Amino acid sequence: MPIFEYRCEECGERFEKMLRNRGQAPGPCPTCRGENLKKMFSSFSPGSGQAAAGCDFGECPAAGACPGGGCAMR
Repeated sequence: MPIFEYRCEECGERFEKMLRNRGQAPGPCPTCRGENLKKMFSSFSPGSGQAAAGCDFGECPAAGACPGGGCAMR
């Protein structure tokens, strides 16, 4: 099952929820029980291997060519 990240727009709490599919509702915020949730962008776990030059992650998908010199995986 995939794990999705959410942020509560009412209290700012960030949390993860394991859901069976994308259409399933995550339920209320675990902190304030608010229903106004925003799905956050999540990156995949970096693989093992040689890191790209200047990159803190193995097998960087941007191959060291991150826009603006910053790492897209942070």
